[in-house]
Amino acid sequence: MESERMTRVMGIVNVTPDSFSDGGKYFRPEEAVRRALNLIDEGADIIDIGAESTRPGSVPISWEEEWSRLEPVLKGLSPRCPPQCPSRRKGLSPRSVSAQSDIDDRADLLQNDNFAKNKDKHSVVAEGSVPISAVPEGSVPISVDTYHPETARLAVESGASIINCVYPEPVEEMLEILRENPNVELVMPVSAFGMAGEDLLSRIYIDPMIGFGTTREEDLELLRSVPELAKKARVLVGASRKRLVKKLTGEKVTGKNLGGNLGIAVWAAMNGASVVRVHDVRETFQALKVIGAICGRICG
Repeated sequence: MESERMTRVMGIVNVTPDSFSDGGKYFRPEEAVRRALNLIDEGADIIDIGAESTRPGSVPISWEEEWSRLEPVLKGLSPRCPPQCPSRRKGLSPRSVSAQSDIDDRADLLQNDNFAKNKDKHSVVAEGSVPISAVPEGSVPISVDTYHPETARLAVESGASIINCVYPEPVEEMLEILRENPNVELVMPVSAFGMAGEDLLSRIYIDPMIGFGTTREEDLELLRSVPELAKKARVLVGASRKRLVKKLTGEKVTGKNLGGNLGIAVWAAMNGASVVRVHDVRETFQALKVIGAICGRICG
């Protein structure tokens, strides 16, 4: 049955104090690591980690601050990065050092009942008292949500295999990182798609950019464009918990729009999206699996 589910589920982990949906909930590194492992257990095919909020009115941060938030989380998730390896870039905030110690002090948080029941999938071991995920390397790709090329390079060095760039301005530099790293992929805004050459097309995802300064009608048109975009390249749709969903459902209560989120994810999958980026992984995974069984497959 699982082979019929063609659209992959990207689970969101926000390592931020101010994201519109769950800002602050997973800001501590050990909580972010635990969240990522839980999402994998729920069915996530990809984990997308973001350390800077892109919500309206958010305050931009430097790449150094962004990396200080990301580094301990990537170390906690990737078996490719030795637990005590020094930073490859000088001048970083000491926050990353204290955050790593925070993980050490709270490693027991990762040993919850959920993982105990799934030791074959998420066995957590300690090297030098730092928790390292024992998920087989490459089985669940790590995506880093950033528009800073400096952050992207460091993330790739630390085991990330997807760069999720939401703005067109740094795309050329991101494409250069792809040329230097043949196993890395890039999520890029549809407005910058023309910058990707034929040599990189197989490693590109197009993001229609739902909810980035757009109106309800503009967002609907972007969603309706998915079938055509899917003929050009792989498409990633990220509408989870966006303002559009609330407008479409008319739901007044915050956090009660799961049905609307699932509606968009299923529609996107049935119209050619290769990836749906979501907060509610378990529910999305189940919905796509059921639709895949009914239709025989989920693809464009």
